[in-house]
Amino acid sequence: MARRGKHRRAQGGRNRNYRDRRADRQETVQRFLIVCEGSKTEPNYFRRFRVPELIVDVKNPSNNPRKLVDKALAVREQGEYDQVWCVFDRDDCDVGEFNSVIQRAESQGVHVAYSNQAFELWYLLHYHFYNAPMHRVDYAEKLSEQLSRTYRKNDIHMFDELHPMQSTAVRNAKLLLQQYSPRNPGTDDPSTTVHLLVRELNRFLPENRKNIA
Repeated sequence: MARRGKHRRAQGGRNRNYRDRRADRQETVQRFLIVCEGSKTEPNYFRRFRVPELIVDVKNPSNNPRKLVDKALAVREQGEYDQVWCVFDRDDCDVGEFNSVIQRAESQGVHVAYSNQAFELWYLLHYHFYNAPMHRVDYAEKLSEQLSRTYRKNDIHMFDELHPMQSTAVRNAKLLLQQYSPRNPGTDDPSTTVHLLVRELNRFLPENRKNIA
């Protein structure tokens, strides 16, 4: 009897060790699904993050954030993901609709990395703090000035070129959001929450996983 009891205790110990290892893995490795509205700019950027379990899905551009959220919810049902994100811009979306889509996504457990007016605002924040409204068509001109070359939306080198200034962009994006109280994504122009997604991706880079508590 003593031997069987000892066996059960040992087996229980192994089970606990397995559960502990599994919990540790969940803390250090997460599977991301990022559904993007744009077909080039955003996917090219996020695919450069060396997160092991990262899936970037592209929805054909239609300037319809609601359909993007619908797709994210549908794709989530087909696989196991720890974090699901939608990346989209305000563009010409109605203020009420824009806010409604964000609320719907978050109520369904889908995170939103939005930009008002466009994703290129995130790029500009790597260089300077911008808090004055600017039409999205002017973003490219501003970026071209900073890059000393013509900015193109399908530029596959943007991540690498901007990466050394990423911490500046995160700081500027946070300061920008703090200016709005209460927050209203549809009218907070300019504003972005892309830094929230960037922060999460950085947490699960191989070189940072050992620091996750």
